[in-house]
Amino acid sequence: MSEFEQIYQDIDTLPEEAKIILLDFIQLLKKCYSKSETESNQEGKSTYEKFEEIGLIGFCSVEEDLSTNYKEVLADTLASKYDNS
Repeated sequence: MSEFEQIYQDIDTLPEEAKIILLDFIQLLKKCYSKSETESNQEGKSTYEKFEEIGLIGFCSVEEDLSTNYKEVLADTLASKYDNS
């Protein structure tokens, strides 16, 4: 009997609640290992390139007194940028 067949048999003997926990654990492992691969693929990129790739780098035209009225300007800029009407 191979190791995998033994594992399948062991899983079959578990109660339903334990099977659900096992599936959750497997999903967690998959998520952790997929993140490691993604991170290793991005090691050669600068922080700027990583931010730009995920959409955190952008710009908008604003007035020179942005430091005093930034909330209002940013709200107007974002509203016009994402206005779908």
